[in-house]
Amino acid sequence: MKPLQNLFLSALILLASCKTEKNNFDATGAFETEEIIISAEASGTINQFNIAEGQTLNARQIIGSIDSTQLYLKKLQLEAQIKATLSQKPDIASQQASLVEQLNAAKVDQQRIVNLIKANAATKKQLDDINSRVDVLQKQIDAQQTSLNILSGSITQQTAPLQVQIEQINDQLSKCVLINPVNGTVLTKYAEVNELAVTGKPLYKIADLSYLFLRAYITGDQFSEIKLNQKVKVFTDSGADASKEYEGTVTWISDKAEFTPKTIQTKDDRANLVYAVKVKVVNDGLLKIGMYGEMKFH
Repeated sequence: MKPLQNLFLSALILLASCKTEKNNFDATGAFETEEIIISAEASGTINQFNIAEGQTLNARQIIGSIDSTQLYLKKLQLEAQIKATLSQKPDIASQQASLVEQLNAAKVDQQRIVNLIKANAATKKQLDDINSRVDVLQKQIDAQQTSLNILSGSITQQTAPLQVQIEQINDQLSKCVLINPVNGTVLTKYAEVNELAVTGKPLYKIADLSYLFLRAYITGDQFSEIKLNQKVKVFTDSGADASKEYEGTVTWISDKAEFTPKTIQTKDDRANLVYAVKVKVVNDGLLKIGMYGEMKFH
């Protein structure tokens, strides 16, 4: 019986050793990322949509377009309205041509009479009369100029709301071009070519997978042992009984306790209340969203 007892004791020691090694971490959690859902900003049929799930996109990359025919026609209509309205503006120069010509002639007569006065060949009354005529013509021209300027300005103002509408349509037209806003990988595609897009409809989900976040949970006892920007060790499974080590940085610590999620283990499995933390880890291509990881910060 002695050999059998020794074998059983050895098995218990080995099992205890494996369990101790397996639980040699401070917290565990799952990897996640900051996902962004990109939605349509215009309504219409999707003409082009050149993306696929798993594809890497660059920021400001054009990936498709939404039909903009009706918007373009509306813009042409507004431009025609502006042109028709502006055509009603008076031609100030032509309308004043007659008075300007009379004024110029009166000024010539005025200078002639001045010269005659110097030669004592004209009377003072003749000079007063021509001066009066020049003044009257000048005031008529000034009054007409003011009136025509007011009319012209009023007509120009009538086109201002139309111009604002054109600017709004230009903004809508720009949103018919689908431009990816951030660097990242397409996680899910929600729409296809020839489908109808409406403002606010999700088109695809994207995330920057160059780094991931391990969301782990620590106990109240561990809460005072961790701080922002602290460097920690993160481990993931990499085959049979092997693990891969990464360096991570604590980027967020919750200030509110919550009940331990059923799928999460902590150093003290009996803890009911835990605090969530996020650890940023550079992705070497092997880390995946939803993958479990272990964290050590001691």
